[in-house]
Amino acid sequence: MIYADNAATTALAPEAFEAMKPYLLAEYGNASQPYSFSRSARAALAKARQDIAECINAEPSEIYFTSGGTESDNWAIKCLASDRRALLTSMTEHKAVLRSCAAMERRGYPAAYLPVDRSGIVLPETLERFISDTALLVSVMTANNETGTIQPVAELCRIAHAHGALFHTDAVQALGHIPVDVKSLGVDMLSGSAHKFGGPKGAGFLYVRNGTPLTPYADGGAQEHGLRAGTENVAGAVGMAAALKKSCAAMPETAEKLRRMERDLLAELHGADFIRNGAPDGIPGNMSLSFRGAEGEMLLHRLDLMGICVSTGSACDSARTQISHVLEAMGVPEEYAAGTIRVSFGAGNSPEDGKLVGQAIRKIIGSPLKTGLKRENG
Repeated sequence: MIYADNAATTALAPEAFEAMKPYLLAEYGNASQPYSFSRSARAALAKARQDIAECINAEPSEIYFTSGGTESDNWAIKCLASDRRALLTSMTEHKAVLRSCAAMERRGYPAAYLPVDRSGIVLPETLERFISDTALLVSVMTANNETGTIQPVAELCRIAHAHGALFHTDAVQALGHIPVDVKSLGVDMLSGSAHKFGGPKGAGFLYVRNGTPLTPYADGGAQEHGLRAGTENVAGAVGMAAALKKSCAAMPETAEKLRRMERDLLAELHGADFIRNGAPDGIPGNMSLSFRGAEGEMLLHRLDLMGICVSTGSACDSARTQISHVLEAMGVPEEYAAGTIRVSFGAGNSPEDGKLVGQAIRKIIGSPLKTGLKRENG
C-alpha cells in the first residue's frame, strides 16, 4: 500500500507511542489529584506543555490542551469576551471555522467571508477592504488543508491589530511541516492537532497569547488554568509533544524529500490535461490536482484498487457532483474541479512513492473507456 493521504491523518510516530506508554499503563494517575502517585502524570503534563511551547516560540502558560483542532477552532471563535461583534474569516477555511462563524451569526454576530485569489490566498488588500473598527476577530488559516496554500498570516495579523481586532489562525495543517513562530506571526490564538504530525488522535492544543480575553470552553473543574474542565489526557499530551518535537527537528530534511516526490509525480503527468490548485510553494508534499473531464470519486476508487490512498476534492451523488468549497472559492473551472484529488505525502513515504503514484494516475487517465472518464468527444 502507498498511503498518500497524510493531510487527513498520519501514522503515530514510534517516539510518540513510547512516550505515551507509561501514562497508559503504569503512571495512570489523575494529574489533578494531590497525592504522590499523581506527581509523575502532573510533571509529564507540565513538560509536554513546555515542549509544545518551545516548538512554536510561546510560553508554557499560553498552551491549553484540547481534544483536537476542531475543538480549538470552536473555542477560539465562540468564547471571546468583548463588546465588539464582527467576525471575519476566509471562504476557504476548514469547516470547523466556517461553521463556528455561522453559529456566531445565529447569535447575532455579523460575519464576513473574505474572497481569495486563484491560488487561494487572502490578499492583505482584501482584508483592508472588508475590515472595520467594529471587528472582534479575524480567523485565517496558516495553510489550507486541501491545497497546502500558505497564507500571509503575519501581514493579515498586523492589519487586524491595526483595527483593534484579535487574530486567530488554524495551523492544524502547518504545524510540524513548516516553521511556526507565534511571536513572529503576532497571532493571539492558534489551533493545533496532534494526528496531523505523527501524534495521537484526540489530542490538540490552543495557543492563547497571555492577556487574550477568552472565556471557559467547559465548566467544571479547574483544569487548563480554569478554562477547560475535565480530566487531563496526559498520554495524549505527552505523545503530541514528542511527535511535534520530532517533526520540527526533521523538518528541513523531510521537506526536501517531499519536494522531490512532488517533482517526480508531476514529471509522470507531463502532457496530461490537468491543473495543480493552490500555490506551488505551499505545504511540502500536499498537492491538489484537477483532471479535466474526470471524476474525483472515480480516480480515488481506482487508485484504491491499485493500493494507493488519496482523498478527493469533490463528491458524487445521484443528482450532481458536489465541488469542494475551497475549489469554488478559488474559481477552479467545473470541468476540472469535478476531477480533483488530493495527494499528500508524509515523512513515512518512500522516496519512490511520488513516481509510483504519478504512474498510477497516468495509467488511469490514459484508459477512458475502462475508467469512466468523460470526454467531450465521447
